[in-house]
Amino acid sequence: MSLQQQITELESQLQGKSPAAALQLLSERFKGNIVFSTSFGLEDQAISHLIFSEKLPIDVFTLDTGRMFTETYSTWRSTLETYNQPIHAYYPNAEKLQFFVTEKGPNSFYESPDNRKECCGIRKVEPLKRALKGKQVWITGLRAEQSPDRQSTSQLEWDEGNQIIKFHPILHWTWDELNNFIRENHVPYNSLHDKGFVSIGCAPCTRAIRPGEDFRAGRWWWEDKSNKECGLHVHAEPGVENNS
Repeated sequence: MSLQQQITELESQLQGKSPAAALQLLSERFKGNIVFSTSFGLEDQAISHLIFSEKLPIDVFTLDTGRMFTETYSTWRSTLETYNQPIHAYYPNAEKLQFFVTEKGPNSFYESPDNRKECCGIRKVEPLKRALKGKQVWITGLRAEQSPDRQSTSQLEWDEGNQIIKFHPILHWTWDELNNFIRENHVPYNSLHDKGFVSIGCAPCTRAIRPGEDFRAGRWWWEDKSNKECGLHVHAEPGVENNS
């Protein structure tokens, strides 16, 4: 069966299912080969709740870039305390990071898009590839409402760069629906969300958004707003074939 046929079959099986039911189905079908990446933002906390409260066999991991907010580490701790389930941490390659910072300085990402993307590559993209190696399904907290680039994203897609199927269980949730879920289920969340932060990444690269700004305005705000991605998420390649 081709890869596209597998994805089409999965899409049919997931059609109409709630995020919880969809995660249950995928966790059973891909047991041992399905992972969820959390950055402890509101979206990811909602998905962590769905996984941890039902003790689904989905490994949860985070990418600790070394430049995260204190509030993010506090959310990490409170999540562990609430659910008593493991969250695996992946870190940047020490040698590559040391060379980059020594050569260009600790805040060189402000100086050019290339420097910023290199920093993201070392701190996030390469550790992610290690975390996803050998896995078949990657669960993410992407929502279509987050940016124009994500409006056309499919809930189930093939990530060519990481050679993995991606599933976005809350892709079509609105910001209000997400907040209601967090509140109703008493899910621990990052206190920065109460201060105008809607998207939370590394501390030097994230700010609160102003009234009327879009969801991604607080990320890498000093750059051209047309390219507000770090390389973790690439667009699916339609029609990709695989002989496995």
